[in-house]
Amino acid sequence: MKVEIQLDAAPADAARRAVELADTGVAGLFTFEGPHDVFFPLVAAAPVVDVDLATNVAIALPRSPMHLAHSAWDLQSMSGGRFRLGLGSQIRPHIEKRYSSEWSRPAARMRDTVLAVRAILDAWQDGTRLDYRGEFHTHTLMPPTFVPGPNPHGLPPILLGALGPVMTRTAAEVADGLLVMPFHSERHFHERTLPAVEAGLARRECGELEIVPQVIVATGRTDAELASAGAGVRALLAFYGSTPAYRPVLEVEGWAPLQEQLNALSKRGAIGEMIALVDDTMLETLAVRGTPEDCAAEILRRFGAHADRVCCYFPGYDVDLAHVRDLVTALDAPASGTVSSAPRTAPARR
Repeated sequence: MKVEIQLDAAPADAARRAVELADTGVAGLFTFEGPHDVFFPLVAAAPVVDVDLATNVAIALPRSPMHLAHSAWDLQSMSGGRFRLGLGSQIRPHIEKRYSSEWSRPAARMRDTVLAVRAILDAWQDGTRLDYRGEFHTHTLMPPTFVPGPNPHGLPPILLGALGPVMTRTAAEVADGLLVMPFHSERHFHERTLPAVEAGLARRECGELEIVPQVIVATGRTDAELASAGAGVRALLAFYGSTPAYRPVLEVEGWAPLQEQLNALSKRGAIGEMIALVDDTMLETLAVRGTPEDCAAEILRRFGAHADRVCCYFPGYDVDLAHVRDLVTALDAPASGTVSSAPRTAPARR
């Protein structure tokens, strides 16, 4: 199973950090939409590393599909065909209050965005007239001056991050890949995610869907390292758990009341009390913990039958890059990570 990890650096330091991370043997690097623009670190990394690059995720709703298409085309060219455009919707408070943008029917909007970006890229690649008329986006003007022309490396895949059944179904219907949100459990994956994937595949017209699980990892070899990793992971799980959008994951595990507790504590700024509510059972259900080999075995057990690549997060602690290298080595085992839209078995569009 291939491993991708976060390129955790500001644009000014991204090239150096990308080389350092790539030396661990990872198959790819991804960026978050965090304190820096999600695309800029990848622009710095593309010329200096020979690994896959991806946004994980670019928040799509405040951006025009045209902006997304240009960024994707350029990064695909700069990376020599190693870029994947990962898109996500975020949640309503961020879209309205942080981005000052419009929120409504997020899955429908994401569906329209994926199709619009693909229509723009296809028009550039094929030299055809741009004529996209969707529910939320219309793109019908593309003078030759603004056409970059066909990308010599082909067009980048478009992946969609999802947690709930509607967004997951949408991803399986129209995207090239599904980014399984990192706050999840094995039970949620099997009882909620996979049935939604099958429902989306039933409406898919062609191609294959890549499933990319995202896993929160607490790894180390000494007691001190494991304690530090566990503390970082507990803090992230408490933050995720306080968010109403992630309640379904807690619900399926029988922990729904915890979401209200965490949410109330977050509004009081009681961070320590929030973290204290994340016990060992919750940590090992919603994340993986142990030596790199232990973590690799658990990731393969959970997802080996469904994926051939995984995005690993090491939140809130300084993971030893030697441990990352050991995790990559331990996960280097064959697995199939595509789900065909049977009986529709046409080859993927790109």
